[in-house]
Amino acid sequence: MSEPNQRIKFERRVPTGDTHPRDVCTTCGFIHYVNPKVVTGSIVRHDGKILLCRRAIEPRLGFWTLPAGFMEVGETAEQAAMREAKEEANAAIVIDRLLAVYTVARIAQVQIMYLAHLDVPEFSAGEESLEVMLAGWNDIPWADLAFPTVRWALEQYRSVEGVADFAPFTNVPGADDRP
Repeated sequence: MSEPNQRIKFERRVPTGDTHPRDVCTTCGFIHYVNPKVVTGSIVRHDGKILLCRRAIEPRLGFWTLPAGFMEVGETAEQAAMREAKEEANAAIVIDRLLAVYTVARIAQVQIMYLAHLDVPEFSAGEESLEVMLAGWNDIPWADLAFPTVRWALEQYRSVEGVADFAPFTNVPGADDRP
């Protein structure tokens, strides 16, 4: 496309060598791929408790979640998890290990969850959180969790809490991924 006022026209078709319909530019052949977004976050632990954030934004405003969000271009999944903890809970964290990778096909997301701990025991609500807290297992607001993957991560972590070596988890078999 060399002319500034030239209109781009896409047609929906299966490009040569591909297996899925895509939007293809009829002028230059550019293929517009629509791929899943990557979300990364962590179960942040301190003194046997877990850092939770009450969402100040949609979707699921007012519900509780783990510090997590979309990965940015140029950062690793671990860096994104650390950034999200800083943005949502003003928390400096250390990533300990991979906990799980979830596929949420209906909203085109891949979610990567880590186990982490507070680098220093300081945190407060960031711009995207109404409040933050450290919660023990009996204090987690299970009925007010924002997303099914938050529950999955918490339950899967609980099943291996204190175990040194375990394989990362994936989607809970048969579980619905709708809030």
